[in-house]
Amino acid sequence: MQPAGLAAAGTPRQPSKRRIPVSQPGMADPHQLFDDTSSAQSQGYGAQRGPGSLGYPAAAASPQAAFLADPVSNMAMAYGSSLAAQGKELVDKNIDRFIPVTKLKYYFAVDTLYVGKKLGLLFFPYLHQDWEVQYQQDTPVAPRFDINAPDLYIPAMAFITYVLVAGLALGTQDRFSPDLLGLQASSALAWLTLEVLAILLGLYLVTVNTDLTTIDLVAFLGYKYVGMIGGVLTGLLFGKTGYHLVLGWCCVSIFVFMIRTLRLKILAEAAAEGVPVRGARNQLRMYLTMAVAAAQPLLMYWLTFHLVR
Repeated sequence: MQPAGLAAAGTPRQPSKRRIPVSQPGMADPHQLFDDTSSAQSQGYGAQRGPGSLGYPAAAASPQAAFLADPVSNMAMAYGSSLAAQGKELVDKNIDRFIPVTKLKYYFAVDTLYVGKKLGLLFFPYLHQDWEVQYQQDTPVAPRFDINAPDLYIPAMAFITYVLVAGLALGTQDRFSPDLLGLQASSALAWLTLEVLAILLGLYLVTVNTDLTTIDLVAFLGYKYVGMIGGVLTGLLFGKTGYHLVLGWCCVSIFVFMIRTLRLKILAEAAAEGVPVRGARNQLRMYLTMAVAAAQPLLMYWLTFHLVR
């Protein structure tokens, strides 16, 4: 038996254990400064998790998704799309009725080679022999494949250039003003409209059964602007003498061009109908062709003589 002192010296002293009271579930820790809300938040997030959300809270459905998911809205959208398609089809039909877009595409089917040859034909129509328009399956070929086919590209560009050249001529004479330039353009358009209406009336009176359309007339009558541009530009460079020489040449050229072109459109139909060459109706058609051709030089001079001084 060892002494009590040796036992106390040989055995290390165990630290005293303090008994911590267990807090009850509804009681807060007295040493805690703030309430612990992490458990409540985790319980709230856990309640929002879905089986396929991978641990993230499910997003609320947007109003657009809810609207598209509604079958009534789907029917309304389908009905609106059908109405829009029907309205577009109706507009296309009405536009094509009043403005033949498909036919206009034919008159602008040109290329650089055609434009060069056509301008040469307008200035020098005396050497050209074959004036027949080529057809393919009862339809005329595109202008870029036939130099005799009418087009709207050259008349449109020539009219715009004529207005610009007129503004240049007025500016060199210190007479330029927007009102005067607008009057020049509107006057040229008014004369062109009167020409077309007069020719249509003449064709109706002489009962000509021809394939000459209104767009063809606008194309043929618009070729005179090419000669008008040449006359005005020459007048600006060389004065009145150059203006009269070049404009006179262009007037004779457009007269020959119109005679040989309209003769196939108006008189050829009479020959196909078996009308005698010396018949009264054929004489009227010939007079109409001559009148249309003779009106071109007169209008060319009338619309340009005041631009050169």
